[in-house]
Amino acid sequence: MAASSSQHALRSATISVLSILLLFQLPKGSYSATFTIVNKCSYPVWPGILSGAGTAPLSTTGFALQPGESNAVAVPAGWSGRFWGRTLCTQDTTTGKFTCVTGDCGSSTMECSGGGAAPPATLAEFTLNGAGGLDFFDVSLVDGYNLPMIIEPQGGSGGGNCSATGCVVDLNSACPTELKVMSSSSNGGDESVACKSACEAFGNPEYCCSGAFANPQTCKPSSYSQFFKSACPRAYSYAYDDGTSTFTCASADYLITFCPSPSTSSIKSGNGKYPMAVQVSGSHGVDKNVVLKMIIGMYVLVGFWRLCLWQLLN
Repeated sequence: MAASSSQHALRSATISVLSILLLFQLPKGSYSATFTIVNKCSYPVWPGILSGAGTAPLSTTGFALQPGESNAVAVPAGWSGRFWGRTLCTQDTTTGKFTCVTGDCGSSTMECSGGGAAPPATLAEFTLNGAGGLDFFDVSLVDGYNLPMIIEPQGGSGGGNCSATGCVVDLNSACPTELKVMSSSSNGGDESVACKSACEAFGNPEYCCSGAFANPQTCKPSSYSQFFKSACPRAYSYAYDDGTSTFTCASADYLITFCPSPSTSSIKSGNGKYPMAVQVSGSHGVDKNVVLKMIIGMYVLVGFWRLCLWQLLN
């Protein structure tokens, strides 16, 4: 009889532990992230958002950010897609048509409504809750570059290295002449406002990783992709640049910043010339793993003392 009661007490403690584990596992599938987009540029930026195939569009697909402004966007679990910044945008006073010199999505309105960025454009790409429950993200210059951008995971836990990545260098002025996109400036001259990829500029299969070059064995870095890679070592520079350009995290929110300030960014300069991303140590709130371990420990301890107390009383 005593043995049976002892097993019952131990079983009760075990059920308590399993219950709290289940409690923490249930919200995981419904986890949603908050993406905060910040404009630290000295000029307005119009972020665009495109959801991947088979992924529902977000509540907004485009909006305006004046210098210093930010906007938070709720992103559901399992979402994939990309963010980018549009620049030099105007709205025709007669037709109402909205267009941008760089990053235009072709919708003729501020909302992109399923339209993607016309290259060249710096892209922030995401797949949330992918393989192993991890978020996969990168900053890509494969379609060219139009403004500096970084991604910083906030409060990630449970997997991945949760490192920041991006490109904080102004490449427009340093862009090779044959890749430059020129536009009229306010002072009456022309200025470089974006930098094309070699694929966009020339269309050659070896630059586009197409045709006979559509695999990592034949498509190699070019002098043009190396220009982007040397300036922004953690950003994608060509189609098969996966090894040093894809990053992971889990259960994180994300901060996307246009024109980040080098003095306050989590991306530090490795050689004084070309900034590189480093690990982000900051977080929002309390780490759920720490809370989980504390509660499991508490329930195990309570179950143990219940068992001990029963044995003393019987």
